[in-house]
Amino acid sequence: MADAFKAVPITDKVYWVGAIDWEIRDFHGYATSRGTTYNAYLVMGEKVALMDTVKGPFFGEMMERIASVVDPKKIEYIVSNHSEMDHSGSLPQAIAAMEPSKVLASEMGGRALKAHFGLDVTTVKEGETLDLGDMTVEFHETRMLHWPDSMWSWLPDRGVMFTNDAFGMHLAGQERFTDEVDWSVILEEETKYFANILLPMSNLIQKLLVKVGQWNLPVKILATDHGPIWRQDLDKVIGLYDRWSRQEPTRKAVVTYDTMWKSTSQMASAVAEGLAAGGASPRVMPLAGSHRSDVMTELLEAGGLLVGSPTLNNNMFPTVADALTYIKGLKPRNLVGGAFGSYGWSGEVVKQLNAVLDEMQVERVSDGVRAMYVPDAAALAACRQLGQQVAQRLVERTK
Repeated sequence: MADAFKAVPITDKVYWVGAIDWEIRDFHGYATSRGTTYNAYLVMGEKVALMDTVKGPFFGEMMERIASVVDPKKIEYIVSNHSEMDHSGSLPQAIAAMEPSKVLASEMGGRALKAHFGLDVTTVKEGETLDLGDMTVEFHETRMLHWPDSMWSWLPDRGVMFTNDAFGMHLAGQERFTDEVDWSVILEEETKYFANILLPMSNLIQKLLVKVGQWNLPVKILATDHGPIWRQDLDKVIGLYDRWSRQEPTRKAVVTYDTMWKSTSQMASAVAEGLAAGGASPRVMPLAGSHRSDVMTELLEAGGLLVGSPTLNNNMFPTVADALTYIKGLKPRNLVGGAFGSYGWSGEVVKQLNAVLDEMQVERVSDGVRAMYVPDAAALAACRQLGQQVAQRLVERTK
């Protein structure tokens, strides 16, 4: 496969030398239905620098792309903007092959690389620079976006900001730029990425956006570590991050559930009817056919969350427990909601669902609705009322 992989010019003297992962379908429990890329960048200054590496199995692909531009032995510096294994997995191989004079990372990045690989690297602080002779790289810490080690690297001579996981998405493709891909796909994958990776850092993102505004840098390209690169619509994606990280409630409500004998399914339909009648926009997501990460994506711009489950072995149904555990960890805020469920001879599930919603600080409109075996007309009417109550609160909160 020699010479199969070529570097792609991003701008003058900057090349994409990453790898395309067409096969991956799961990333930390997040369904990556369109695969992903691991983006690394070659900066061809008088002294050559490599910005990040790739996931371990893709080392050979990255090396071929580099070799299409320059002898890898001429790389003087490797910068690790983020030490997570999808970006640092091939770093030990890269160091052995390239023998750079320095590997640079943030202080927390240095600790992480030591813990991962036993590497001792040069650490940099906020505002420090790296001289490439005819170009300069400036480092900016972005801690907890989304790891403690995260930093951005700024190449002012070319207007390129290397943003590691910020503004990226899981999307495999030969297209290197977002403007080469249909906007609907870009928006879908960007939304999903934010909802499933960055949402817990919403407060920090708001602070970072203020900080970025204060930098007042003439950024022309956002060179991300996953997916296509932003060279157009920078204001648009930054605006999306601003909107999403505010987590302001809307009139959309997510109804997610699983069912054994269609009883909880009937209840979910009645809840959705009540939401619509009350002026909300329901998104009904049965867990038998909806991945937890897709539920989370819908929840990103929602104001309501209603959860239903049958009782199984005195507990909530496994898929519901799985989804709630996943959603709780992503810390969605400002939600109104409630619980519903069916049972046979024991009916603990609604109480259990309420406990999780309370942990998530969801504003519950009631203690929920329980139905024994098959919901009768009264139970379905109560479910409709539950939906209407949530809708009423959403309308009140979004006036």
